[in-house]
Amino acid sequence: MNTNTNKPGEVRSETNSGTPQSAAGGFLNDDFLLSTDIAKKLFHDYASPMPIIDYHCHLDPREIYEDRPFANLTQAWLYGDHYKWRLMRANGIDEQRITGSASDYDRFAAWAETVPRTVGNPLYSWTHLELRRFFGIDTPLNEQSAPEIWERANARLQEPDFTRRALIARSNVRIVCTTDDPADDLEYHRLLAEEEARFAVLPTFRPDKALNIDAEGFPDWIARLEQTGGRSVSSFAALADLLDERVAFFHERGCRLSDHALDTLKYAAADPQTLETIFAKRLSGESLSEHEVTAYRTELLLRLIAAYTKQGWTMQLHLHAYRNNNTPMFRKLGPDTGYDALNDLPLTVSLSSLLDRAETESGLPKTILYSLNPGDYPALLALMGCYQRDIPGKMQLGSGWWYNDTRDGMRRQMTLLADNGLLPRFVGMLTDSRSFLSYTRHEYFRRVLCEWFGELAQRGEAPDDPELLGGIVQDIAYGNAAAYFGFGQA
Repeated sequence: MNTNTNKPGEVRSETNSGTPQSAAGGFLNDDFLLSTDIAKKLFHDYASPMPIIDYHCHLDPREIYEDRPFANLTQAWLYGDHYKWRLMRANGIDEQRITGSASDYDRFAAWAETVPRTVGNPLYSWTHLELRRFFGIDTPLNEQSAPEIWERANARLQEPDFTRRALIARSNVRIVCTTDDPADDLEYHRLLAEEEARFAVLPTFRPDKALNIDAEGFPDWIARLEQTGGRSVSSFAALADLLDERVAFFHERGCRLSDHALDTLKYAAADPQTLETIFAKRLSGESLSEHEVTAYRTELLLRLIAAYTKQGWTMQLHLHAYRNNNTPMFRKLGPDTGYDALNDLPLTVSLSSLLDRAETESGLPKTILYSLNPGDYPALLALMGCYQRDIPGKMQLGSGWWYNDTRDGMRRQMTLLADNGLLPRFVGMLTDSRSFLSYTRHEYFRRVLCEWFGELAQRGEAPDDPELLGGIVQDIAYGNAAAYFGFGQA
């Protein structure tokens, strides 16, 4: 595991000469976001030194294993980052300089042109935190400073401690949980486990392609699963059995979490014969009705939930994204390019039916519920309380996700969780990122967390007791996740 003593929340900016300097005042100073004395103490003495468990991200395990340096800052910073792409589009940047054939420097220059307009958006803070924490650059990024920052950052990227693995280790990360298809062989996880001692890279079971029977590529995915699993999948029963085997295989490789993107959640029960008919129709090329798709997804998900419960895993349900809203751009760029939005369909009845049946038949596993629509939080929290038992914080409201990982979104999630549950049992922040530079988001979250508790104490709603509150913020920053996910057994 990681023995790095760097603090993820510590301000370590550098002058041009490379000499560390303290940011005592002004933009991103030592105490930014920390509005009370107790908040400052909680962050600097308790939250900041804690290691990181990144229990949900989209880093590529092959990239981590191969550990290549980045060619330039654009590759490290802008490739695949639809957060930045959306803001550049809002700033009127031509798509050619965002996802098109423009040079890497021209893409970087487009972001530099946009950054001054992001003041008030968390990306303004995140951008400059990443420049400071990783590159020692405390110059604000804009059109004028772009050439100098480009040269300085690119020079640093060629140093040995800027490879993929080095960036993870320097961020004081203990565990990284990638997101992996059931058909993956997890070979790079095995290789990393054999040779990487600073941190662990563990898989997460993400069976979306198994559940999305109506997707165009479903038959091809079944063929891939057959190849990995070493046997035919000609029936629903065979698919469910093979997925059980893949869950066991993932568990052997250290997996302790599953994850599901349930953009819409509908519930419909079906008997075994009906499921076999649905599966056979799909493999023969026939189209399925909406009810058939819902029934298949419901029953397969329940089978998977039983497998997670058996293994003692945590199940993550990511709810209410509304994807691919711009048809011309989807045809041009494909998914995950910045054209997704929030869903506002009804949720409670279907989710209750799913959770209740799982609890009745197999018992619910530890469960984290995320919603991209923060309007769902009160209903989710009330429903979660119906299934809390045996395990501290068994049912979790996930951290502010995607559009909600802002200061306001984080505070709203924490406030509602505190109002309706036990915030001190919260498993804290994750990156949900494809970037190796995104670990500064943990610092941002920890500052917001300490700000929130500092205000609670200032209002007299909690004692001004650093030992009590400091223990809570340390648990939320690291300790709760370590205990909840059972990584000590991995």
